[in-house]
Amino acid sequence: MNKAVFLDRDGTMTKDAHYCRRPEDLRLLPNAGEGVRLLNENGFKIVVITNQSGIARGYFNDQIMDEIHNKMRRDLAQYNASVNAIYYCPHHPDEGCECRKPKPKLAYRAISDLCIDVMQSYFVGDRMMDMQVAENIGCKSVIIANDLGMAELEKSDILLDYIAKDLKSAAKWIIGDSTS
Repeated sequence: MNKAVFLDRDGTMTKDAHYCRRPEDLRLLPNAGEGVRLLNENGFKIVVITNQSGIARGYFNDQIMDEIHNKMRRDLAQYNASVNAIYYCPHHPDEGCECRKPKPKLAYRAISDLCIDVMQSYFVGDRMMDMQVAENIGCKSVIIANDLGMAELEKSDILLDYIAKDLKSAAKWIIGDSTS
């Protein structure tokens, strides 16, 4: 069984561009590459789980999504960092699909595909829907402190394991927590 870190994409790893529609719109957040590299070096599988309703809205298609994710992989490689898998929900929020966060279907698919031990795993995101996935699958939760996520946190009864300023500080906490 593998330990893993599930990562939200927009607002956690990359700047939250309004419906990132083109590869050139994707930008890693400061310290994101270093954070992923630290997790790689400490034996964590890295799984990106992201809602991408821009596909259902007609802003881009699956091919463009693949190009965007290929750019993200290239950008991470500049830091000697990599992700093991990327799962995304292409549906509109009103469709009621089973794969849109906070529902855990994509996380469960990753758990099966990559033989992940959720008891040794973490979910890092910038929104409470990400923390709900962590709660739903039974792994630890780390929120990236941004204005939107912190406002949602104030209204939520979900207990978090850690609040981080960025992905690198989240990675450092995860590494320390996993060895204690």
